[in-house]
Amino acid sequence: MNAMTDGRIVLSGARPRDRADFDEFVASRSSALLRLAFLLTRDHALAEDLLQTALTKAWFAWARLDGAPEPYVRKVLVNTYASWWRRRWNGEVAHDELPEPAAAPDEHARSDERTDLWSAMGRLPRRQRAVIVLRFVEDLSERETAELLGVSPGTVKSQTSKALARLRIDPALATSSTATTSTTSNPEALR
Repeated sequence: MNAMTDGRIVLSGARPRDRADFDEFVASRSSALLRLAFLLTRDHALAEDLLQTALTKAWFAWARLDGAPEPYVRKVLVNTYASWWRRRWNGEVAHDELPEPAAAPDEHARSDERTDLWSAMGRLPRRQRAVIVLRFVEDLSERETAELLGVSPGTVKSQTSKALARLRIDPALATSSTATTSTTSNPEALR
């Protein structure tokens, strides 16, 4: 049962110390977690929904968490993302006609090589994209990535290899040799 105090909803069973710790964690780490969610979903609104869902799940487990809660929250975030794409329905319904005209292309965005890289990342299968984001953007080790995704380190290695091979031959990146080089040799290019 929830109680209302000072205009705030306090969940029953939550100790004030837990609430303060959780609030501090959210304030300090939500921007990094939102970045991870965006890199997985490639959509700002979905990323915010994903982060909110993960933080809600973390809140209910907060009293049981010992030490650093961020690995737990990351795992919840990645697992929630995986369960969303397993459903295969993303809430969009196809129509014969677009509801509004397409926006004019942004000249500045086209000149940015990272746009090509992000487009190529969007064409990767979701698991390969998740491995690339966790390995090179979040800078997790193979072992940490494997634990987070619930797979073996060998699977992480093979998915990383396959993803990098797909990025190397992606047509958007093939036109620019610097983009291909930055993809394979400079993980900073993904940020």
